[in-house]
Amino acid sequence: MPKEKIERQKMPEQKPHERVKNFNEVPLGFPEATAMQEANRCLQCKKPACVKGCPVEVCIPEFIKLVAESKFVEAARKVKSTNALPAVCGRVCPQESQCEKFCIVAKKDKPVGIGALERFVADFERNTNAVKIPTIAEKKNIKVAVVGSGPAGLTCAGDLALKGYDVTIFEALHKTGGVLVYGIPEFRLPKVIVQAEVNYLTMLGVKVETNMLIGKVATLTELFKEGYKAAFVGTGAGLPMFLNIPGENLIGVLSANEYLTRVNLMKAYLFPEFDTPMVKSKKVAVVGAGNVAMDSARTALRLGAEKVYIVYRRSPDEMPARKEEIHHAREEGIDFQLLTNPIEILGKDGCVRGMKCMKMELGAPDESGRRLPIPIKDSEFEIEVDTVVVAIGNGPNPLLLKATPEIELNKWGNINANPETLATTMKGVYAGGDIVTGAATVIEAMGQGKIAARSIDKYLTVS
Repeated sequence: MPKEKIERQKMPEQKPHERVKNFNEVPLGFPEATAMQEANRCLQCKKPACVKGCPVEVCIPEFIKLVAESKFVEAARKVKSTNALPAVCGRVCPQESQCEKFCIVAKKDKPVGIGALERFVADFERNTNAVKIPTIAEKKNIKVAVVGSGPAGLTCAGDLALKGYDVTIFEALHKTGGVLVYGIPEFRLPKVIVQAEVNYLTMLGVKVETNMLIGKVATLTELFKEGYKAAFVGTGAGLPMFLNIPGENLIGVLSANEYLTRVNLMKAYLFPEFDTPMVKSKKVAVVGAGNVAMDSARTALRLGAEKVYIVYRRSPDEMPARKEEIHHAREEGIDFQLLTNPIEILGKDGCVRGMKCMKMELGAPDESGRRLPIPIKDSEFEIEVDTVVVAIGNGPNPLLLKATPEIELNKWGNINANPETLATTMKGVYAGGDIVTGAATVIEAMGQGKIAARSIDKYLTVS
C-alpha cells in the first residue's frame, strides 16, 4: 500500500509586524507532534541521496526515523555523532541547496524539512537537560591548537577532542563562536544557542582561550615551541570589502562587519544597558544581496529605521542570499532596489545625505556564472538615505598570515591548502573555512573542519 501523502509542515513564526520591533528569533520551532508528522514524510530510502548533500555527513534517515518514533533524545545523539553543532546548522545551514536538494520526496513534492527536524532534536535535547557526553577515545596527551572559534574551528576541535587529543581553541574576540556570534543576528541565531554548543565542546574537554589574537599575542611557531604538535587555522574572512566610489569616507558609511559586530556581539541594540551606541538611522541603504546584506537590512529595521533599501546590481535570480532570508526581508517591508548600482555616496557637512545610483541591465554570464550587469546610459537617480551599509563580501584576515610567512597564499590572499587534506605549506598546520575558500556557508566551513580533523589525526598518528 502506498504511503499516505503528508504535506510539508510549516514552522510557526513571529508575525512580521511584531518581529520588526524585537530581536527575538523569527522561526519558533516545531512542536513535538508537528516534528513527528514531518518525520513521517521521509521515505527511508535504501540509498539516501540527502546524505551526499551534507558536508558533515549527518545520518539523516536514521535520525528522522527516531523522530518519527518519538525518540527525540536518541535522534539528537545520532545527529551529534557526526555534527557537533546541530542547533546552529538547523537554523542557518542552507538545507535547500544541500541535503534537501537531493531529497527523493522533492521529485514530486516539497522535500522533507531536514533542517527543521535537526533544529528540533537539538533544541529538545538541550531544553530537557538530556545532553550527554559521548564516549571519548583514550587520552593521547597530544596538544593541538585551533586558531579561530568559528564553525570550522569548533567542528575541528570537537572531532579531535572525541579522538582523545588535548585541544585548545584560541579566539581573538572576547566571545567564542566567530561569525556565529558577531556576524549572524540574534533573530536568526540566538547567542544562547551558540554558547550551548560551545559548552558542549568544553564538556568534551576542549579548552578555550579568548582575547588571544594569534599573530600578535603569539605566533604559530611559538605555539609549537610550547608543545603543540599540530594546528588548525580557521580565522575566517573578516576583512571587509568596499565599493571604491566617491563618498565612502563620509560619516554614516559602515561595513556590514562593523555594523553587525557592534549590534550582535557588543549588544548595541540594548544601549544604554550596554555602552555601545549605534548610529540612529532613519533611511538606510544596504549594498549587496547575500545573507549578510539581508541580516544588515533586517537589523536596521529593528533598530528603528523608517525605510530600508537593499541595493543590488543584478536581478532577483542572481541574489546569493537564502530564499528564506529574502522572503523574511520582503515580509518585513525591505525595499528591494534591484538592477541598481551605487556610483557615489552623497554628503552634507561630512555626513551621508543620499546615494547616487545607476540602473543596470544583464548581459552575458561572468566568471561566477551570473549574468554581468551593464550600466544603462543616462539612468542615474538618487536615493535619500542617512546611512549606507556595505555588504559586498570579505577578504581573509591578514594578521596571522603576515606573521607566518611559511604558509603559502593564493592570489586572493587565502591560504593555499591541499584540497584533500587541507594541509598548508607549513608542517603540522592545516586550514579550513573561509580563510581557504573565501566567504562561504557555515556548513561548508564545518565540513572542512571535519576533513582537517581527520588529516591532523592521521598526521599525528603516523608521525
